Amino acid sequence: MRKRIKYSLHAEKRMIERGISEEQIKQILEGPDFVKSEGSKRRAEKAIDERKIRIVYIEEENYIKIVTVF
Repeated sequence: MRKRIKYSLHAEKRMIERGISEEQIKQILEGPDFVKSEGSKRRAEKAIDERKIRIVYIEEENYIKIVTVF
């Protein structure tokens, strides 16, 4: 089962500022190049169109919460 993705207000603002789409976030979650756990948070990154995009997220039981993107 695929989990819903929720975005923090901070993440939504950063996505707009940095031109990062929801589709790119999904691509990172589905096939990251790198993942590192930092407590309850995970940092994932993926090179998309010659650009390295990183996300920080928390995986809950029923959804994934995107904390920030850069």
